[in-house]
Amino acid sequence: MTAPTLDFVLPPGLTAQEPPEARGMSRDAVRLMVSRGDLEPEHRRFAELPGLLDPGDLIVVNNSATLPAAVRLDRLAVHFSTAREDGTWLVELRRRTAKASEPYGGGEAGEWLPLPGRATLRLIERETPRLWRAALDRDVEAYLRAYGVPIRYSYVERDWPIDAYQTVFATVPGSAEMPSAARPFTTDLVTALVARGVGIAPITLHTGVASPEKDEPPYAERYEVPASTARLVNLARRNGNRVVAAGTTVVRALETAVDAAGRVTAAAGWTRHVVTPERGVRAVTGLITGLHEPRSSHLLMLTAIAGEEALARAYEEALRQGYLWHEFGDTHLILKK
Repeated sequence: MTAPTLDFVLPPGLTAQEPPEARGMSRDAVRLMVSRGDLEPEHRRFAELPGLLDPGDLIVVNNSATLPAAVRLDRLAVHFSTAREDGTWLVELRRRTAKASEPYGGGEAGEWLPLPGRATLRLIERETPRLWRAALDRDVEAYLRAYGVPIRYSYVERDWPIDAYQTVFATVPGSAEMPSAARPFTTDLVTALVARGVGIAPITLHTGVASPEKDEPPYAERYEVPASTARLVNLARRNGNRVVAAGTTVVRALETAVDAAGRVTAAAGWTRHVVTPERGVRAVTGLITGLHEPRSSHLLMLTAIAGEEALARAYEEALRQGYLWHEFGDTHLILKK
């Protein structure tokens, strides 16, 4: 996989430390930078999205709901990431700190970890240098609802309830971390989009943990593209309308389900698809996304949609204008020429 070319220094002051609601704003009042090919980026508010799209355009959203996927012990935290086909889960072990947690390199294959509620987690083997394949002695999602809290990293200063980590589209539980690109949508904004003639269609992709300390290529994640969504995507493309993905998870799902002719079909399973500039994109013509870390693998996907020069120009502008990063931060709308 090609290494991301976009590198920059993210000042600490440009990290969103709390939800916009805690800053006296509505969800859709966050800033929205608009990139259109060679044009200079525009600066809007997310609530202005309906006016930036045309009747007949389609927004595809991720309806995955966020689990309270962190279980805290005295000194460690276990972050439940991704369910496997065999019933095991990928988990990340982290050392608890005064602010949140940090990577923990310990653990041994076959080790048993006692968890709250008299549960036991068995470490089976390392899946990646950071993630373990592990088995819990009870139903994971039910256990997390009883004993888990939302995953929080040190740039967020305190805990927030699980509702702060859900989008307006969240109906299918399964994500370890919020599909945050759709967080700024509100029911009023969805109504305004539909009234303008912009369609909205769902896919499901359950996001795993994305440790902020070290970026890694995406690993396999569960997804589903319904037949109804596939039909709407194909219809929009055939009519010359935009297909805008609300988040990189949506791009990953749709690009997994598209064929060589650019036609999306119903599909489900575990996807390992990684979008790169070399592979390009065939299903989507636009993307709503947050602002990503320097050299993040997500930037490969953004480059595939926006182009290298346009993306670099947009990030320079975001830094200059003081946009906020991370799940509670500002947003970026990329429209292909």
